[in-house]
Amino acid sequence: MDKINDAIFLREFFPEKCLKITEINQQENQIRIYAKSITTQCRCPKCGTLSTIYHGTYTRRVQDLPILGKNVRLEIKAREYRCANDDCDATTIAESFDGFLDPYSRLTKRCADFICMLALETSCEGCSRICDKLGIRISGDSVIRLLIKRYESLGAPVVGEVVGVDDFAYKKRNTYGTIIVDERTHTPVTLLDGRDGESLREWLKNNKHIKVITRDRASAYAKVIAEELPDAMQAADRFHLHQNLLEAVKKALNQHLPATITIPHEVETRDFEDPCKKNRCQCG
Repeated sequence: MDKINDAIFLREFFPEKCLKITEINQQENQIRIYAKSITTQCRCPKCGTLSTIYHGTYTRRVQDLPILGKNVRLEIKAREYRCANDDCDATTIAESFDGFLDPYSRLTKRCADFICMLALETSCEGCSRICDKLGIRISGDSVIRLLIKRYESLGAPVVGEVVGVDDFAYKKRNTYGTIIVDERTHTPVTLLDGRDGESLREWLKNNKHIKVITRDRASAYAKVIAEELPDAMQAADRFHLHQNLLEAVKKALNQHLPATITIPHEVETRDFEDPCKKNRCQCG
């Protein structure tokens, strides 16, 4: 019987072309992995120029996905490069190791992806507690900052020519906002503060390509849209179309039908020979 090989080769889980593992130190609740960079060039994230100008080395301490419930810390001896483009304002370039580690990040990309997915399915504080049990050390505030950073890196979404505008309540009868939805994909585009139309006005100034806007019957939205996009078509959304139809049907029925309808009910009476005998139709 062949001997079972139960060893885990950690080098297979790291970019071998960029990193070389030099030492692995296993403790009671933590695993420390020491590695060094073996790259010879780096691409500038600002201008995209490929640079080979070596600047220096520094140590990056980052957190990776846990192994069997143990916290994993990476200590990478990374290299810094200078941008070869003289017109670029970047002083030094930090390595990303082929997408394994974002510049200036303290989490590997796969660890950050897991935390963001867990936070979106639960909550930031709940994600922090679950990660602590799994072996990832992160606070709820750090999860919020990570989500905001991911959102800001996405850039502005592409908006179609048909959008829907409606108000919503952060807290009913207290704080309201405005939501804009792309009617083609049925996905939210942005959230605006307030529902008086001023925030919508500023958003419409940067989106002059819109041709059709579906909205509710609020006069504030109608006025702003007419002023900023006079050529755009304004249409009532499906909910208010149904509401208008029901009101029209109700008004038509009230005009042709009386308010109260009386249904006559006649009881057939018979003469009985014995007046003292109980009548089943008239007496209980």
